Amino acid sequence: MANNLGLAVKPVTEYSDDEVARVREWINTEEYKEKNFARQALVINPAHACQPLGAELAAHAFEGTLPFVHGSQGCASYYRSTLNRHFREPAPAVSDAMTEDGAVFGGQNNLHEALENAYALYKPKMMAIFTSCMPEIIGDDLTAFIKNARQKGFIPKDFPLPYANTPSFNGSHVHGYDAMLLSILQTLTQGKQVEGRCTGKLNLIAGFDCNTGNYREYKRILTEFCIPYTLLADISDVFDSPLDGAYRLYPGGTRLEEAADSVNGKATMTLGPHATTKTFGWIKDNYSGKHVSLPTPFGIAKTDTFIMKLAELFGKPVPESIKAERGRAVDAMTDAHQYIHGKKFALYGDPDYLLGYVSFLLEMGAKPYHILCSKGSKKLEKEIQALLDTSPYGRDGRIYINKDLWHLRSLVMTDPVDGIIGDTHAKFIARDAGIPLFRFGFPVFDRVNLHRSPLVGYQGVINMISAICNKFIDIVDETCDDRHFEMMR
Repeated sequence: MANNLGLAVKPVTEYSDDEVARVREWINTEEYKEKNFARQALVINPAHACQPLGAELAAHAFEGTLPFVHGSQGCASYYRSTLNRHFREPAPAVSDAMTEDGAVFGGQNNLHEALENAYALYKPKMMAIFTSCMPEIIGDDLTAFIKNARQKGFIPKDFPLPYANTPSFNGSHVHGYDAMLLSILQTLTQGKQVEGRCTGKLNLIAGFDCNTGNYREYKRILTEFCIPYTLLADISDVFDSPLDGAYRLYPGGTRLEEAADSVNGKATMTLGPHATTKTFGWIKDNYSGKHVSLPTPFGIAKTDTFIMKLAELFGKPVPESIKAERGRAVDAMTDAHQYIHGKKFALYGDPDYLLGYVSFLLEMGAKPYHILCSKGSKKLEKEIQALLDTSPYGRDGRIYINKDLWHLRSLVMTDPVDGIIGDTHAKFIARDAGIPLFRFGFPVFDRVNLHRSPLVGYQGVINMISAICNKFIDIVDETCDDRHFEMMR
């Protein structure tokens, strides 16, 4: 078969409707599941993004900081659009627009010209540089490039330029966040530690968290305690700024002066240990005061741990307002218990969030059944298993580390669950399986304002319960026959 140019063309194979239906049914079978899990050299729909995206989030979280992508323009557009679609807010970043020439000759000229232009045009207080695939593959030396840029006058010698190597082909957005945050703190705190000085503040690190409501909840809780704090990497105003007619290129973020002085803090606490492994390791060796690593406070027990640790570190009683919040959360759990008790869930997401989901569901008497993480570790697997072992509702839970969403599809089609907890990317699986998707985590593209509702703390407990249980009640109302369609639920 040839086209109009006389070139050979492979004919398109047409399949009958019966064959399409047969294959559609076959991919829902145990036989296909075995073949699916036998895959080794192919990833289908991974439940994670690449390192530079996490690096960009960390960069946005500091005052007056311009994220700078050393790599291709298309890569920068992907990171920006992903954040933009999730938050529905601008995600300004620049790229030095490496092309095929850069791949051959190196990207130093691109970097130097872009640094000079970005500094002049956008007047940032800091630029945070991170890499995409191309410069990593060819081995660009960022350290040397930046040193040369200062020496040649493309950028002032005292201008802060933290940088991180964030290859897209290795790790995930969580690792990129960690690498960039570490570099920013190393840059800003250099020479700032003063012997005997203590700010009296808590340095709080939330880890890779794209829920602006969570940041506001942390700040509210600390205010209730009357604890002075510096929230390191604060995106609450960056991606949740007011619409008042004025455009702000750099709305919010942790003040650079406060970040620099954080090295003299009274205590430093990370609430996303899997997203800040390198950063927290460096902090323990270089920061004054106490160092505490806690799980993200999802659910009652983990929030209790967070609250009691704050009280211990600063010698303060738990405020009555916080105690009342806890009571209201427990009351909400009791009211909703009948709608979630015994239901089975498939879960996936970032390690810190995943641990929180499991803990929360066990407290509600629900069953974390299929638990999947695209980029996890043996340490994470052991932590999840330890949580499952604490409750009879966790005994049937199965953990799948370094698996993708196509694996998850096979799991829910062959061994059904009542719902999925994860981000937007599972919506197709949920539709195929005929079960609800509860959109927690990142990214959420197909709903609005979810990132503004906190999931952490006692208020987060109420929000998660309400979202899950009311959806189950909606399903009952939508599917029951007339005689069961009543107002008493």
